[in-house]
Amino acid sequence: MLELQTLSRHFGALRVIDNLSLRVEAGEILGVLGPNGAGKTTLFNVISGVLPPSAGKVVFEGRDVSKLRAWDRCRLGIGRTYQIPKPFGHMSVFENVMVAAVHGGRMAMSEARAETQKVLDFTGLTHRRDLPARQLPLLDLKRLELAKALAQRPRLLLLDEIAGGLTDAECDALLDTVRATHAHGTTVIWIEHVIHALRRVATRMAVLHEGSILASGTPDDVLANQRVKEVYLGL
Repeated sequence: MLELQTLSRHFGALRVIDNLSLRVEAGEILGVLGPNGAGKTTLFNVISGVLPPSAGKVVFEGRDVSKLRAWDRCRLGIGRTYQIPKPFGHMSVFENVMVAAVHGGRMAMSEARAETQKVLDFTGLTHRRDLPARQLPLLDLKRLELAKALAQRPRLLLLDEIAGGLTDAECDALLDTVRATHAHGTTVIWIEHVIHALRRVATRMAVLHEGSILASGTPDDVLANQRVKEVYLGL
């Protein structure tokens, strides 16, 4: 579904992503680990089109999308959340998701309303639908990030530390929604520092270090890797 071919992203002399190659197959949940500064969010920004690559290619479903703008990639089926939720605070939860359905999913208003309600039900936000987004607690802000992405009907979903800051019970509730999203046919790439959450749902893990892939494989194999223990776990 997604292929990153010798991808690089530089900021002046700083190489944040460095000659990285990675394939993601349809139906995977790929968990991405890495220490702070490893380039994880920059990688998502390059995949989603927020930043152009300095070199290399982003190929989505066989098409080179490296030069496409973020909204064009969104309309092709790449959706994402942000580590720090970015709602329209003055707008209601329902209106926030409607914006995503109309402008990201390119739906007519009647279809967008129906899709918005469907997504709110799916993410557990129906009881918050008329509340201004700025009044939401953290768990519901995370749910709203996910709801906005899902309203665009993505085939590839990029989750950026969506479990960060949640209690174990809140994390469990969010994991159920991620599992259900995957079960409906969405391929997921998930950056996360909450390892126990990631380990429970990921079909494969990759560890990013200094802008390159340090290790990739099953969650058990990756977490048992000695270099991963040294670089990421500090063991």
